[in-house]
Amino acid sequence: MKAAISARYGSPDVLEIREVPAPKPQAAEVLVRVHATTVSRTDCGMLRPHPAFVRLGAGLLRPKLTILGMDFAGRIEAVGSSVTSYKPGDRVFGLSPGVYGAHAEYLCLPEHGALASLPEGIPFGNAVVGEGAWYADTDLRALAVGPGHDILIYGASGAIGTAAVQLAKCRGATVTAVVATRHLDLVRSLGADHAIDYTTQDFTRIGRTFDSVFDAVGKTTYFQCRRLLEPNGRFAATDLGPWGQNPLLAIWSAISGSRRVLFPLPRAGTARACLEFLAARMAAGEYRAVVDREYPLDAIADAYRYVETQQKTGIVVINV
Repeated sequence: MKAAISARYGSPDVLEIREVPAPKPQAAEVLVRVHATTVSRTDCGMLRPHPAFVRLGAGLLRPKLTILGMDFAGRIEAVGSSVTSYKPGDRVFGLSPGVYGAHAEYLCLPEHGALASLPEGIPFGNAVVGEGAWYADTDLRALAVGPGHDILIYGASGAIGTAAVQLAKCRGATVTAVVATRHLDLVRSLGADHAIDYTTQDFTRIGRTFDSVFDAVGKTTYFQCRRLLEPNGRFAATDLGPWGQNPLLAIWSAISGSRRVLFPLPRAGTARACLEFLAARMAAGEYRAVVDREYPLDAIADAYRYVETQQKTGIVVINV
């Protein structure tokens, strides 16, 4: 099979498109023919690697995982002898957070892993939204977002941010989205009740308070946002934040008992339920992908370079 290989750490220039043996499914696994995947900021972090402590799990000198890519959508090519949930030809989408490997033509996953049936009518390139939705869902659950909840989402135009706006609306929340000028119409189309242009207005001084503030890009801080919080409000982030402060503040917040700052990490065991919920929302027309650019697998290095500019909107799709 054809795959994008990163045999060493470095810039996108280290990526090579090679022919490698296709995986073979074990008894409880399925083999997916990958039609679409993404390049995300997670992939960029694994490639460089950044932050440096990524090496502790990914490999000190060389990467343990030479084929990156977490999101995928495609068709079941073959199934193991004990698989009963899927059959060849089924359309599926999902995540491979443990082994990555989606930047290739084929990928093996456990039958009961992070995998879900893809609703009819949803193109493969519009189904590779699992990673952003999984991160967003993790934080929205930690913040107890539900009916009547008032949430501000900073950085609402990226993969996590566009997912967070839509999932928060699915849960009945009132959403204020903070984005640049060119994204105002986008977040309104995704359901945001209010949209703030951070290039023309200081979003921290809008004279309102919220039940929670969610930083979807790691570019603001709790200290900047705390005046936006209700007395029992909470701040959550998916990124380390400036100087790596978010996990440190979350630890101190937990120790002190205030629970004002949260830094929840997605757990592999929650991914499948998130995907099944996402499939239902897509089928109902309540969730859609925001696709910035598409690249063929042969041009995946260009996709990495673009994602590294930190200017992408929604997701960057790789057509395999």
